[in-house]
Amino acid sequence: MKRRNVKGLNLMAVWQGLMGGEGGKGDRIVPPTGFTAQLTLFSAGAMAFLAVFALALALATGRLANRWSAELAGSVTVRVSAPVAEQEARVQSALQVLQSTPGVGPARVMPQDELAQLLEPWFGPDMPVDALPVPALIDLPITGEAFDPEGLRLRLEAEAPGAVLDDHTEWRRPLVSAANRLRMLGIVSLLLITAASGAMITLAAKAALAANGQVIRVLRLIGARDLTIATAFVRRFTRRAAVGSAIGTAVGMLGIALLPEANAAGGFLTGLGFRGWDWLMPLLIPFIAAAVAFVATRWAALKMLEAVR
Repeated sequence: MKRRNVKGLNLMAVWQGLMGGEGGKGDRIVPPTGFTAQLTLFSAGAMAFLAVFALALALATGRLANRWSAELAGSVTVRVSAPVAEQEARVQSALQVLQSTPGVGPARVMPQDELAQLLEPWFGPDMPVDALPVPALIDLPITGEAFDPEGLRLRLEAEAPGAVLDDHTEWRRPLVSAANRLRMLGIVSLLLITAASGAMITLAAKAALAANGQVIRVLRLIGARDLTIATAFVRRFTRRAAVGSAIGTAVGMLGIALLPEANAAGGFLTGLGFRGWDWLMPLLIPFIAAAVAFVATRWAALKMLEAVR
């Protein structure tokens, strides 16, 4: 009888020591070091780092799609092709048609220097535009919903021969579609990163549970419930995921901040980054990672404890 009481006291001491005693931490049954801790910290940090760039890609391509759509939809171009002797007269005929078109602003004939800038990527900066048979271009801003491109196209064909309306539809659709697909790719990447993080944390939690099988059996002998044991693992792994993802998010945001400005080098990738309030969105990543770790660890712990009952 005395030996049984001593054994019970020893088991109770083990329980209080592992679970932290009164007011202590209840996650001491989870090993603070080892490959599970390193795996959780590293995977959470790496996934948070990738999530920052995936989020930046989604936001940047969204801005790009909106900008391209707004810029191309906000104006149309009228191209006037004619012999040199007749070009000025046909341009004036096209301008008269445009002045009486509803839903448009004042038309503007593009000067030679702007045409040279448009042709510079193909012919270089030293190409004399005046010597080329370049058609005249008229920039026409759209100011209202009353604008009818099909009606204007028919009027130009009838009243201004050689004038062709270009509403940028052929250019706008593939550009906006490509930007929207890139944005969707960024969103899908975020979802995959979240799923992969949950899977790796689940594997780490199961490994920790398997490594502490003897401890779990002792805890059950002294009356610990599966929910109490699982809570200890959930608390530790949630904290690890939050710390690792916070570090990965900070490094990712630093990498985004070091990217060149959009006007520094030109090109698409220089626009990859956050603008204004967008910088607050990556701060949600550690909280999301902690929530994923909480759900994944709780599910894995309860399932595994139920299986080895």
